[in-house]
Formats: sequence, structure tokens, C-alpha cells
Amino acid sequence: MKKILFILLVFVFASCSKDFEEMNKNIKSPEVVSGETLFTNAQKELADQLASINVNTNVWKIWAQYVTETTYVDEANYDIVNRTIPDNAFRTFYKDILRDFQEAAVLIAEEEYSAPEDIAAKKNRLAIIEVLNVYSYNRLVDMFGDIPYTEALDVDATTTPKYDDAAGIYTDLFARLDAAIADLDASNGSYGSADIFNGGDVAQWLLFANSLKLKMAIHVADFDATTSKTKAEEAFTAGVISSSADNTTLVYLGASPNTNPLYLDLVASGRHDFVSTSTIIDPMNNMNDPRLAYYYTQVDTSTETGVVKLAYVGAQYGYSSPYLSFSHLGSKVEDPTFECVLFSHEEVEFYLAEAAERAYSVGGTAEEHYNAGIEASILYWGGTAADVTAYLAEADVAYATATGTWQEKIAMQSWIASFNRGFIGWTTYRRLDAPVLNIPEDPKTEDGSVPVRFTYPINEQTLNGSNYHAAAAAVGGDKMITKLFWDVN
Repeated sequence: MKKILFILLVFVFASCSKDFEEMNKNIKSPEVVSGETLFTNAQKELADQLASINVNTNVWKIWAQYVTETTYVDEANYDIVNRTIPDNAFRTFYKDILRDFQEAAVLIAEEEYSAPEDIAAKKNRLAIIEVLNVYSYNRLVDMFGDIPYTEALDVDATTTPKYDDAAGIYTDLFARLDAAIADLDASNGSYGSADIFNGGDVAQWLLFANSLKLKMAIHVADFDATTSKTKAEEAFTAGVISSSADNTTLVYLGASPNTNPLYLDLVASGRHDFVSTSTIIDPMNNMNDPRLAYYYTQVDTSTETGVVKLAYVGAQYGYSSPYLSFSHLGSKVEDPTFECVLFSHEEVEFYLAEAAERAYSVGGTAEEHYNAGIEASILYWGGTAADVTAYLAEADVAYATATGTWQEKIAMQSWIASFNRGFIGWTTYRRLDAPVLNIPEDPKTEDGSVPVRFTYPINEQTLNGSNYHAAAAAVGGDKMITKLFWDVN
């Protein structure tokens, strides 16, 4: 479902030009791509980028320390220059996702309808694009900090866009999201089957949009408490995701090229590049976490011939690790149809737990939302109600007895629940400074610590140099250890 790009060759002939033009039409290739097609393509590109474990495009499951590499440990040691990983992510979001959403919006806006229901559906379609624009820009800001924004997609005006202040972008994203929410009308349709995330269900998009608003509000809590409280309470009152049935996902198909990227990287490739880490295996073992059986495989740890002793064993993060000696990602994750989750019930509940600790009015206590997040995660992966009850009774899990500050308690369980969503897990660590992540053998960060941002693409340094240098100075240095504006603690 890739967008088709054309190179137009112009031939000028003294005669028969019209006949020659007709002869050179490719009747098998469309000359105009519909807005709906571009919208669907952008959704697919977005989901693939989020789901992938390919180190050329996505290192989040590694940096969150859910997995580590077996032989080539560059990315686990925070080398993102060798494969120009920031360049790949930057290009994917701007060229394949945001650009397609922009073009889709232009084409859909140009469509003319007379029937009231079609006019209403058009308004919903444009609002949904705007929600996904906000989602995508939010991801870019949380990845890099200051980014091209106001001039980013206006290629007619400039090919060297300026970088905008990250905090200012957040402010504008809140405004854009509020406007989109106001435009969404659940009594009318939108894309139907062309929407591969929510099937055109506008009510689901409202839940998604308000959940995104809640997420952004929690992100800025330590930077701007007043805005955080206002936006979080508005989002909760309007209605956020409150059931796993309301998760926003892309369910992949069983045949290429529409399988989950995890299947391509873990199974179809025939490669054995990743094993679990002790960072996550050890605490899950200690807490008797029922999700271990869904997250990872067991390995034989016996030392006697003919005796089998299966256990979950994690490798030391960032060191070479024999594939057969450690647990691997589980069969559920390797299924070609396994879904990519863009927003989930458990993610929302942990945000609400944080909000409750900050005395926001979000309909429950921190403990209630914390428990609800754990329950949603265990049931989503295949656990039972009995599993939930037993797990919540563990002394290291129960909110009243788990060690640490509220930030540490919530961070640990949110991080575990975000197992297949590495960027969320890594961002939880950045925001709450928990859980403790291990230092690899040869870290490439400037001070040897865990990275807290991507450095800017190398191409930006060469092709957009003056704006790159201005942005690097504005954020406090283009380093992996430079904190984002919301990371003030």
C-alpha cells in the first residue's frame, strides 16, 4: 500500500503530440491517489515504525532494556551513529507519516459533498488526521526535543526549516488537539474500513484523543503544573480509554507485506539477534509475575545430564550473550498477526495513578488506578482474574507495601506493562527516573549513562546546518544526555 511516486518526462513534438501522449499513458498506474489511501498508508507507516525491533529504525525495546543484543551490541551500547538511526526515524516520521497525513488532509478538504452526512463525515476525517498529526509530532518532540514544526512540511517555502522550541510545540499541540476534539462528532461516520486503527469509529477516536491529551498533560507535570492539572482533568472528564476493548491498535495480517514487523525481524529473517535482559527478568521473577509466560520463553538451566530445569533467565544488558543461554521473546510476540498498540488501557491507568498522586481530580485514588493498570495488562496478555489477585498480593507489588516513592512504584509497574512498547517504557524511565536501568559494557553516551534523547540526524547537520546548530545550542547541546524540557527532575 505504498504511495506511488511519479517522474514526469515531458516530450515536445512538432506533430502528433496528442496521440503520443495517449500512447504513453500507463493505464495500470493511477495518476491521482485518494486522500483516504494516503491516510491509510500513513497509518500503516506509523504502526510499522512503532512496532519494529529492527535496529536500523527502532531501538526502543533495547533502550528500555526489555531485550539486549546477542552478538552485535552497538545499539545496546547506545551507538546510534553507525546505522544513522536518528536519520531513519526522522525521515520516516516527516516523509512517510506526517507528509502523507498532510497530503491526505488537502485532498479530503477539496472534496465537495451535498449530503449532510457526507459533510459531517468529512469533518470527522479531517479531525482524525489532526489527532494523528498531534500524536506523531508529540513522539518526535519526546524523541529529540526541539524539532522542525512550523516550517517542517512547507517545502514550497523552504527546504531548510527552522527548529521550534519543544515547550512551545507542546502548547500548540494542546491547542490543535482541543480543536480536533471539538470537531469530532461520534454521531457521524468517518473513514469506515479505510481507517485501519479504529475502523472509522469516531467515539473510539474521541477516547484516543482525550487519552493523548492526558498523556501530554502528565508529561509536562513537573514543568508546568497548572497546565498539566487543567488538561489532565479536562481529558478525564471528557472520557479516556477505560477498557482494553477501547485500545487503539493495528491488527496485522498473516501474509507479507502486512505482517507484524516483529515477525519479520524475529522469525522470517532467521536471525537470532535478541535475548531477554536480567533488568526485567529478575524483578518479574522476584514478584512471581504471571506475564513472564507471555513475554518470554524458558531455557534449560540444569547442570546434570538428562535433567531438565526450565527457568526464565535474562542476559546482562549490553554484553555479548549466547542466544541459547537466555530467554527469548515469546511466541505471542512472534505471531505475524500480533497487533501493534498505539494507545492502551493500562497506559492510561498509570497516567491516572500519577495524576491522583498529584491531587488531580481523576475519579479515584492512585492505588485504584495503579491496580487497574496492572489488571488491564495481565488480562490483555492472557492472564486470569486469579493471576491478578495473586500478583497484587505480592508485597513488592501491592501499592501499600512496595518499596520506593510513588514515582518508583508506578514507574516499575508501568515499565513492566509497556514491555512491547519500548518507547513508552523508556519515556517512563526518563520522566520518573525509575526503574533502575543497567549500564552496558561500552556506553557511547557522553558520560556513560542511559540516554535521555536522540541526537539530531547527521543529514540535518550537513543539509540544514545553520538551523541545526541553533537548535543544538537551544536545547543545551546535541547530546544523548541532554534532558528534554519536561525532564526537570
